[in-house]
Amino acid sequence: MEIILIIVVLVAAIFFVSRLGHSEGRSRPSQTTSTSEPPSTRVRSSAIRTAKPSRFDEKNSTHLPQKQILTGAVYVTDGDTIKIGKTQIRLFGVDAPELNHPYGKKAKWALHKLCKGQIVRAEISERDEYGRTVAQCYLSDGRDLSAEMVKLGLAIDWPKFSGGKYRNLETTDARKKLFLADARQKGWMHVWEKYEAKQAGQ
Repeated sequence: MEIILIIVVLVAAIFFVSRLGHSEGRSRPSQTTSTSEPPSTRVRSSAIRTAKPSRFDEKNSTHLPQKQILTGAVYVTDGDTIKIGKTQIRLFGVDAPELNHPYGKKAKWALHKLCKGQIVRAEISERDEYGRTVAQCYLSDGRDLSAEMVKLGLAIDWPKFSGGKYRNLETTDARKKLFLADARQKGWMHVWEKYEAKQAGQ
């Protein structure tokens, strides 16, 4: 009788241990799955990064309560955008042509010439969700880069952001030359579409 009882206890113990091991084996994969990023999320994140706009995004920007100062040598991206270190900076209050638009490359090289060998002081007033900024930028002799580009006829005032600060510095033919930048300010994006379609057809 005692032998039968011992056998029953052993069988029960073996059954219990095997069930416990099987249960743990099933639970492990689910724990791994819950801590890893779902494939759909990874794809979405990648799509968001790919869709990042190339220029400062004023719609999703934050006005800084206190200006941040950044100084250094600059790398010129285009006629109204520079980099100090890893920070991308859009020149305050002006609009220059895109690189693939008329006068775009000329504007870039004019800004490069202004900044060459200079330490630029950037007074950052806004930052967008991608870390790009808007700043009033000054050369070491105190000249305002936005004003200099407008005076050269290679950028135009953007009253929506500048309050008209640079309008009186515009050359007489600036808005005609930089008609695509002017169209952007007025919301006439069909002018861009027409121009780009024409370029694509050539």
